[in-house]
Amino acid sequence: MKIAIIGTGYVGLVAGVCFAEKGHEVICVDVDNKKVEKMKNGICPIYEKGLEELMQKNYKEGRLRFTTDYKTAYNKVDAIFIGVGTPENPDGSANLDYIRIVAKQIAENVERNCLVVVKSTVPVGTNDKVEQLINENLVHNVKIEVASNPEFLSQGNAVRDTLQAPRIIIGTESKEAEKILKEIYEPFNLPIVSVSRRTAEMIKYASNDFLALKISYMNDIANLCDLVGANIEDVAKGMSYDSRIGDKFLNAGIGFGGSCLPKDTKALKYLAELNGYKLRTIEAAIEVNKEQKIKLFKKASEKIRNFAGLKIAILGLAFKPNTDDGREAPSIDNIELLLKNGADNIYAYDPVAEENFKKIYPTQITYVKNPEEALKDADITFIFTEWNEIKNIKPEVYKRLMKNSVVYDGRNIYDLNDMKDIGVEYYSIGR
Repeated sequence: MKIAIIGTGYVGLVAGVCFAEKGHEVICVDVDNKKVEKMKNGICPIYEKGLEELMQKNYKEGRLRFTTDYKTAYNKVDAIFIGVGTPENPDGSANLDYIRIVAKQIAENVERNCLVVVKSTVPVGTNDKVEQLINENLVHNVKIEVASNPEFLSQGNAVRDTLQAPRIIIGTESKEAEKILKEIYEPFNLPIVSVSRRTAEMIKYASNDFLALKISYMNDIANLCDLVGANIEDVAKGMSYDSRIGDKFLNAGIGFGGSCLPKDTKALKYLAELNGYKLRTIEAAIEVNKEQKIKLFKKASEKIRNFAGLKIAILGLAFKPNTDDGREAPSIDNIELLLKNGADNIYAYDPVAEENFKKIYPTQITYVKNPEEALKDADITFIFTEWNEIKNIKPEVYKRLMKNSVVYDGRNIYDLNDMKDIGVEYYSIGR
């Protein structure tokens, strides 16, 4: 089929590349001309494992194109997928401005019957509004239907999560729209769950927020483990054998970040309040996560009142490994507190997120190309991201390179006894 993808961020670009990989003819549309030119030259605008290679391959083979000319792109396709951003408003609601702009563009320019598919994460009822907005502004005599097809990718594994998804969720209001979406996904050979549009929208939020609940629950238990002398890793192992609980998302740490879970928990909370309902479980998850993100700083502050003059090593900036995304990253919360409490000598290492963090901290941080440079003569080390490059650092390296071998580990990378035996003063979460 011929497909147009609007937006080339995590959602849009990954979907477009994967559709092309499965044999569809795809044109990706973005308003940023520099970004489009980069993609035409084989340069992926985001760091995502395996994405650039697949993008280059499908572009070379002619199944994937990039353009800023949305008017032409909309004219000759069977389906238009909307993958633009829905950033968080100050009150926690989802900002749908980009969705509205795109819907109006489609209404004014589409010249043939087609299916419009909302892939962006949107509040329940948004697809209804998109369909209404398009039909109210149609210029040509065409039939447009709107369907919901939320994404469930995990940053760092987005290509795998798309090509090998456990299920595809499609939300439609007609058999015709359902048939088109099933045809698009037929080459993927994956289970398809077909529901109403509003149900599809809710499945997205319910799924993401359940994961957020699970993470916050384990972090809450980890904090109690610290107080009563239990080990959260052993607790998680014991829990994981129960098939009702499973073994995923049981790792305690310094909370969740990124572009999805923080935004989606707040958006669902807002949606509930809008409908006169209080989602107490989600509110608790948000509050626990807010406190958990600064857990390491609080631990360090129990011993250090002022960080002025100390060399502070930071290992890992991105909110998780295998991505350059720093949105809502715990590192930011801790860096802010360190700076406010006198820190004036921060050295940071991250394999891929440096450029994104330079936009936030252009001069306040010294960025280095390897962990050893950050650790050399450091008084304190904070570990915020469990990159393999960081996990592979041996305990003796901290003892050898640091001036004072004091390590605050927010991802529980190291064995407690290994660090103790080597003489490192080591603090982790729930152990």
